[in-house]
Amino acid sequence: MKRLVINTINREKRYALLDQNEVEELYIEPLQLETKVGNIYLGIVEKVMPGLNALFVNIGEEKSGFLHKDKLQSYALEDDDKKEKRNLSSFVHQGERLLVQVEKDQTGTKGPRLTGIVELQGNYMVYLPFGNYLAVSKKITNQSVREQLKQNCARLLEAKEGLVIRTAAKDVDMAVLEKELTQLRVKYQQLHAASLLIKRPGVVQTEDQFLHKLRQVIQKMKSGEVIVDDATVKKQLQPKDNVTFQLHTNQEAIFTAYGLEREIEKALKRIVWLDNGAYLIFDETEALAIIDVNTGKFSGKHQLQDTVLKTNELAAREVARQIRIRDLAGMILIDFISMEKEQDRIHILSVIKEALATDERQIKVIGFTPLGILQLTRKKTKVSLSEALQENCTVCHGTGKVLRAETVAFRLERELWSYRTRDEEAVLIEVTRDVVAVYTKEELQQLEESCAKHLVFDFIDRPKPSYQIKRFGPLKEMQV
Repeated sequence: MKRLVINTINREKRYALLDQNEVEELYIEPLQLETKVGNIYLGIVEKVMPGLNALFVNIGEEKSGFLHKDKLQSYALEDDDKKEKRNLSSFVHQGERLLVQVEKDQTGTKGPRLTGIVELQGNYMVYLPFGNYLAVSKKITNQSVREQLKQNCARLLEAKEGLVIRTAAKDVDMAVLEKELTQLRVKYQQLHAASLLIKRPGVVQTEDQFLHKLRQVIQKMKSGEVIVDDATVKKQLQPKDNVTFQLHTNQEAIFTAYGLEREIEKALKRIVWLDNGAYLIFDETEALAIIDVNTGKFSGKHQLQDTVLKTNELAAREVARQIRIRDLAGMILIDFISMEKEQDRIHILSVIKEALATDERQIKVIGFTPLGILQLTRKKTKVSLSEALQENCTVCHGTGKVLRAETVAFRLERELWSYRTRDEEAVLIEVTRDVVAVYTKEELQQLEESCAKHLVFDFIDRPKPSYQIKRFGPLKEMQV
């Protein structure tokens, strides 16, 4: 049975989707990383960059947004035979007002990525007022159902309008779809009218992505229960047949009551143990995520080949689950235990494809490299769970490692030796005890002789081996 647990009573919004009491999806929206994806702005073109085929748009936020030519409404509506020959400046000019929507939040030094082809989300469709496009969700696999939906919806569209029909629409009466399309048309007309009244760049409509995501998840649930700790949110969620709604009123926090705080802690750990004693190691970098599969304590009961295949099969399913829970995206490399037979690799490929089939994000499983590493990509729309909840360690600065006391001691030795020609009698060094402990008493005496200075240590408490040369001078002034 599916269970959706929603925690919105505090400032940080979270939900977890469970299937047979196993976490299938975990979503956390920290306040400081609240997404602006879906927000619609009135923007003013700040700079046109023909060389980049893009423009920068002031939307009234901290950073200007980036809008590629292909996402410009006037370009998208142009005849295909003519638009490629025309310069970007012929479609838009500096100072022009544009209605734009955020596609991707700003990251680091990069501003938000924008689109001029505005989309309005519905329960059964995505409406594009100037999309000039009609598509049906690829997850509707029945070809006759796809064609029927496409034909019926095509008759509802007016000139230049676009529509993406969601998976949830396949079992819905056309009258319901027509009603939603009318509502979305009216909504856009109201947005457009509101934008004409705005004089400066700024937001026209904010999209509550969290509430929208909840509705999408509930829409896909064939049966189960929704448990929420906020009565207001419970009222905002639409009722659905075969899905019960329950308000959590216990004194114990909702995520604690359902064991989900523990699941979050597990999702932040580098090592994940499998049921058979094997384990996975997760390493995230800015460019990609790497997952290593290890046999660990599992030795199997039969041949090595059987052990390897069983471990890789179990790992493939857990990797797919962890990718969703951790919200890993971009390029993902999975280093399975080496398999000698091609048929085994094909089998593991089919297992992971099947396990990833329910993922909402756009995923492309590329296949095994000549070195036996499985490559796949997953579309990135927001930061991963670890990026949202953690920050780089101030000691190691995100590397996970610090210099050894011996390495720091030898650095100190080299620096002191470079000052050997100075006339001062002594030097005061602020240092952690583990660095000085590298030397014996005799070695410290030799160090003093080689640099022709008395060494005076001022011991400090630091989380890593470190030192700092404070000053040079007479020995009597150096006593601490």
